[in-house]
Amino acid sequence: MKLLASNATLKKMAAVASVSTALFLCLIKAAAVIYTGSLSVLSSMIDSLADVLSSIITFIAVRFSDRPLNERHRYGYGKIEAVSALVQAAFIIGSAGFILYDGVNRFIKPVEVRQTTIGLVVMAASLILTFALIAFQKFVVIKTNSKAIEADSAHYSVDVLSNLSVILSLFVVRYLHWQWFDIVTAVIIAIYLIINAVKLIYDALSEITDAEVDDNIKNNIINIVCAVEGVKGYHDFRSRVSGARMFIEIHLELDGNLSLYTAHAIADEAEEKIIAAYPQAQVIIHQDPFGLHEKRLDHQINGRCGM
Repeated sequence: MKLLASNATLKKMAAVASVSTALFLCLIKAAAVIYTGSLSVLSSMIDSLADVLSSIITFIAVRFSDRPLNERHRYGYGKIEAVSALVQAAFIIGSAGFILYDGVNRFIKPVEVRQTTIGLVVMAASLILTFALIAFQKFVVIKTNSKAIEADSAHYSVDVLSNLSVILSLFVVRYLHWQWFDIVTAVIIAIYLIINAVKLIYDALSEITDAEVDDNIKNNIINIVCAVEGVKGYHDFRSRVSGARMFIEIHLELDGNLSLYTAHAIADEAEEKIIAAYPQAQVIIHQDPFGLHEKRLDHQINGRCGM
């Protein structure tokens, strides 16, 4: 319980920092757009505006996702984080579409980029703030495994590349006077935003549709279980993720002559070792007699623990 409370606090801090940073960046970039007329700066500003809305959604999501279990939501509210990631992806795609549309228009009717010094100062400041926010978000994701914070951090990781691209674009326009380079940069940023949004959608849908945990985690849990004395095999391993929580179900194969108390003690030991390795996990273990032939969830799993 203390771990979940600590994780909740970290996620809320990350969400507040994200909203505050995105709002500030949006305001200073908007001022830069007015002074420069740069489409690449505009693309970065629109991305920051989307980040403001997305970060607000993230803030709401992390507040709901850590609500305690109740009669109607016995698995908690963790999946709301995946839903928020889908909404954020929609904002990213919408923003990218606007940039592409404006880029095509500017090829037809060029707009001169001016006051590049102001743009460069603003984008440099934006880059520094973005790096600081990402570092904090990465720390929170490692500690909490929050999909919402991870999705939000992905936005700002893209922002680093887009900010660098905009800075390059402003340098080229300032010293080489290639006005078209500003449009090309904006279009490239828009395409990259769409690619990133598609990845967010895929990851969020994987969680919503109860995809298995990462193979490394799955194999490690199997190794932990098989190392428990008395366990002769396993079958019907199932797992899913919901926000910061991970749900594990597994059938252990034990000596059929063991007493119920002994079998229960072995299962408890396996559960404790899994939770020690993954404190965010909730584990359900069913005990079966070893060698029993029955209809199983996955007959392709070799659950003999090396036997």
